[in-house]
Amino acid sequence: MLTAIIDYESGNLHSAEKAFQRMAREVDGGEVVVTSDADVVARADRLVLPGDGAFPACAEELRGHRGIYEAMVEAVEQNGRPFLGICVGMQLMATTGHEYRDTPGLGWVQGDVVKITPSDSALKVPHMGWNNLVIDHDHAIFDGITSGDHCYFVHSYHFRLNDPAERLAHVDYGGDVTAVIGRDTMVGMQFHPEKSQDIGLRMIGNFLTWTP
Repeated sequence: MLTAIIDYESGNLHSAEKAFQRMAREVDGGEVVVTSDADVVARADRLVLPGDGAFPACAEELRGHRGIYEAMVEAVEQNGRPFLGICVGMQLMATTGHEYRDTPGLGWVQGDVVKITPSDSALKVPHMGWNNLVIDHDHAIFDGITSGDHCYFVHSYHFRLNDPAERLAHVDYGGDVTAVIGRDTMVGMQFHPEKSQDIGLRMIGNFLTWTP
């Protein structure tokens, strides 16, 4: 079993790599590698797409790494490999991102990435720090997780989905803010699981043993 964390030059992957490798040992989840090699992406059993920064820059970097991008799309769209998007990596699953300019996403989950607009003016953007999950729909990624468990967020934009059934969890930040999305063999987390202590590690382990 091989899990590939895709390196397309969008963020520091060291902490994610260590967290995934730790949980792979704990749940017998096989090998975890950070890679910019399209051949490794193509043969991986599971794919993880992280992302830090602005949506347009991440989208441009991802599509600019042609071999990686094409291998990832084929693995997910044609071969049904389990896929996890993290932070902007989750946002890139959308139809369109609206940060700075309208930018096409992967279109895997229909919806738009829009600026967070809390109803309470005292709540600042970016949404930064710990917040409690509200689980909207059961999913294997939540094995051992309950509403009220908290995760660590750093973001100014969030995913507004067309289909409410594909929003698996949200948090309250002056209104609903999407936290977890999913459909078919794909799941995405707006928070950073590698920075979310035991809850985040549990969800990483769940992904590594998920058999959609």
